[in-house]
This record gives sequence, C-alpha cells and structure tokens, in this order.
Amino acid sequence: MSNFKEIMAFVSVATRGSLSAAARADGVTPAMMGRRVDALEERLGVKLLVRTTRKLSLTFEGSAFLEDCQRIMNDLANAEASVSLGGVKASGHIKVSAPAGFGRRHVAPLVRDFLAANPEVSCSLDLSDRLVDLVNEGVDCAIRIGELSDSSLVSVRLAENRRVVVASPDYLAHHGRPVSPDELARHNCLSLNPQRGWVFSVPGEPGVTRSVKVSGRFECNDGTVLHEWALGGIGLAWRSMWEVEQDLARGLLVSVLDEFAAPPTGIYAVFPQNRRLPLRVRLLIDHLRGCYGRPDYWQG
Repeated sequence: MSNFKEIMAFVSVATRGSLSAAARADGVTPAMMGRRVDALEERLGVKLLVRTTRKLSLTFEGSAFLEDCQRIMNDLANAEASVSLGGVKASGHIKVSAPAGFGRRHVAPLVRDFLAANPEVSCSLDLSDRLVDLVNEGVDCAIRIGELSDSSLVSVRLAENRRVVVASPDYLAHHGRPVSPDELARHNCLSLNPQRGWVFSVPGEPGVTRSVKVSGRFECNDGTVLHEWALGGIGLAWRSMWEVEQDLARGLLVSVLDEFAAPPTGIYAVFPQNRRLPLRVRLLIDHLRGCYGRPDYWQG
C-alpha cells in the first residue's frame, strides 16, 4: 500500500506541477508529499523529478515512468468499471477532438464503428488542427500527435507515429534519390507553411536529432495537399506513416533517408487529470487503442 501511495504522489506532483498543489489535492502537507516522492526515487534508484525553489521538471526517466503510471491507472479504472458496472451499457454523449487530417482517416471511421456497437452513445467529433482547450470547451477526450506539453492532462498512448521523407517513383527517376539530409537542398521539397524544418536523427548519436531547413517551389498549410503533391510527382514531402503507409505498400510513394529517420513520437488520447472518465469515454479510448494496435490496421 505504501508503494502505491508513493506512485500516486509522484503522478499527482508531476501532473499538477508542484508539491503544494499535489498536497492540497491529497489533503496532506507538502513535506509529506515530498517524502513519498523521495521514497519512490530511492526505491527505484533513479531521479524522477528535478526540484528547485522556482520550478519542478521531469527527468527523462520520470517522463517515461509517468506515462507508464498513467496508463496503468487508466487500465485499473477500466477494470473497476467492468466489475462494478457489470452489465450496464455505455450511454450518453461524448465530445471528441482530433487533428483534421488524422481525424478524417483514423478517428471518424472508428467512432462510427464504436457508435454502431454502442447505440445509446452519441458523439460530437471536432476535427481541427488548433490546440483545443479541453476544460473550457467541454471536450471529454482529445487525440494529439507528438510531444505533449500540457502536464495538466492525463495521456494514454494509442500508437507510435513515425515520419518519413517520401516521393513518387517518377520524381526520383527524374531527380535522383537523396542519400543524406544535406542533399535536400538541391531538391524541390514540399513544405508545410509555416515552415518547421524536417527532423532527422544524427548517425552514431542515439537520441540526438537535428532540424533541417528545406525549401522548394510549393508550400501549403494543409498536409493533405502536400501528400497529394507528392503523389503527383512534384517533389519530396515529410509525412507521417499513418498518412502514407498504404501508398508505400502500393508503390505509389517511395521512402528515402530511412536510415536518418527521427525516433517515433506518440499518438495519444488526452483528458483532464481531475475528471473521472465515464464508461463511454473509457470504452472509446480502448476501441481506438485496440484498432491501432492491430498489425494490419495501418495497411488498410
């Protein structure tokens, strides 16, 4: 029981951003909360949090441990719900937010299937690339891709997201295949506007990445358009595997610079940490994770 309290204290401190905030929520003193975190770090033999008088931050090990703890706590809540609710069916309304391109391809069809299996549940699906304020906009669950910066949200990792540089066979036949990121300077690169740079790993330096500024005659603020341009043989594009995997399997696109690919990031379901998830939301998250986890899913 003491071990579980230590873990709960760590999750509370990490998500709330301070010992005092976590202590108030748990009804104990900040000193007690600090002792619990200290005991956990000593037991694990690693530093999870870096604490100064001005701020608190997670170490690399702390970030990984937090993600695992949040997933386990969510699984525990699901297990409790399945036992305590028994034959009770999911019902009510869910408001879900997802990025526009990913949402059209990989959220909307699965939400449709989920609603078909749960006829007493309704859903409002908001597809937008803006960063939605879950609390103020009444969103039950948001799908987000990449690194998560908001520590006030609980995250459940649904799948990995890997990005690759792709081009059509016709483009490569006419312009050649780049063999290093530095060679992108002589290629027509299809850029997302505003330009963020394409991220690559550094050979021989595990975990180290660098951003490469690219340029070309075509740029757009819509990733779907860049994808279509790449299919049309206009240039190279840096796209997510969830978007191009089927095209790669069919030979419509070819990936290049794979040996320089940056480490994968995550696709997450996020929700406010102080909100108890209704059964309908838990089941939807489980449905998404189960579908994304199937090896055949991403190949269509």
